[in-house]
Amino acid sequence: MRNLMAPGLALAATLLPVAARAQGVEVTAEDVADTGDTAWILISSALVLMMTMPGLTLFYGGLVRAKNFLSVLVQVGAIAAIGSLLWIVCGYTLAFGGVTNGWFGAGNAWMLIDLGNVRDGTAIPESAFALFQLTFAAITPALMVGAWVDRARFGWVVAFCAVWSLLVYAPVAHWVWGGGWLASTMGTLDFAGGIVVHTTAGVSALVAAMLLGKRQGFPKTLMLPHSPSLTMAGAALLWVGWFGFNGGSALAANDDAASAIINTHAAAATAALVWLLIEKLTVKKSTSVGFATGAIAGLATVTPAAGFISPGAAILFGVLAALACYPMIQIIKQRLGVDDSLDVFAVHGVGGIIGSLLLGVFLSTDFGGTGYAEGTTMASQVAAQFVGVGVVAIWSAVISAVIAVLVSLVLPMRVSEDEEREGLDLASHGERAWELD
Repeated sequence: MRNLMAPGLALAATLLPVAARAQGVEVTAEDVADTGDTAWILISSALVLMMTMPGLTLFYGGLVRAKNFLSVLVQVGAIAAIGSLLWIVCGYTLAFGGVTNGWFGAGNAWMLIDLGNVRDGTAIPESAFALFQLTFAAITPALMVGAWVDRARFGWVVAFCAVWSLLVYAPVAHWVWGGGWLASTMGTLDFAGGIVVHTTAGVSALVAAMLLGKRQGFPKTLMLPHSPSLTMAGAALLWVGWFGFNGGSALAANDDAASAIINTHAAAATAALVWLLIEKLTVKKSTSVGFATGAIAGLATVTPAAGFISPGAAILFGVLAALACYPMIQIIKQRLGVDDSLDVFAVHGVGGIIGSLLLGVFLSTDFGGTGYAEGTTMASQVAAQFVGVGVVAIWSAVISAVIAVLVSLVLPMRVSEDEEREGLDLASHGERAWELD
């Protein structure tokens, strides 16, 4: 099939510039996108959307009680939908519009108008770049759903995440990926989202959980996952989809993409196995939920460094992900008493932060990394990573708290006690996930 299509593609590539010149438009080699790179980014976009629906919905849905399963699916779906639309309307231009003052993008690309034939610095159409980034904008706020399951009011969830995507996610994406001040002035690096995705969502989720308060019965009542099998299926979809998440962030079908995928897989496999070992040593059983959670921790931790480090370093990232995220779950819930229900901060937030900081060290060619920019040392890169993580964490926490409170003035954050006992599937959506005889 590829050989049959190749002549047609070659003919199209030849005729398009001719047609453009016939209309008085000058076309250079830089104006023509690479078809292979473009195809890979389109595939990666589909893989990242698969991470959200169905991957994240099944992963989170299996972890809640049966009476709240549908509510998780609807929340994730609605957040992805509103996030996608807002990205088209103004999110993309806030994040990736022309650089103005380094804080927000220019308004040249609202409604995705005036996109270039090729995105600067890449060999892909800007429309493909915008699509790929849209899927990131869809999944990032959806990650926060795990912090408030069982008790958050649906209207508040959608409104909070909509505003959050424009005031937290889009600006941070610009600072780090869109030519903004963290990257251009401080030198902060983030290959695929350890800071932009996991730090923002993890910290914001923790703030939201604190403001919402604990579920009824927490922590004394056991709230066991109703379907670990669905969680395992969701984790598997997330794992595969993450190849597009990290591999696609190379923005080309090349060695960088392949290296990122190898590192992604190595970190996930390592973290999953180490998590099982920790469970065996501490609770005497290695669980399916533990395997799934460990894998996600490894994936989140390697994300900021996936295209910059060696496979050996990725294995170490996986080990450290399990060793750090596993106890953090207990610290957040037991010692601090915060009901981050599905451990969004402990897994995504902590994983993304650790990976972002470790990047400063393992970027070194001595450890097989791609090396530092000219004039940059290990110490200065680590400092840049600390600044990036710290600034983004503070911004996410403060702005999320303000948004949550302001939205609650119009739409209450939490359902009533009776609705919580009944379950959000019926109380919020009038449906049951499972009809039992």
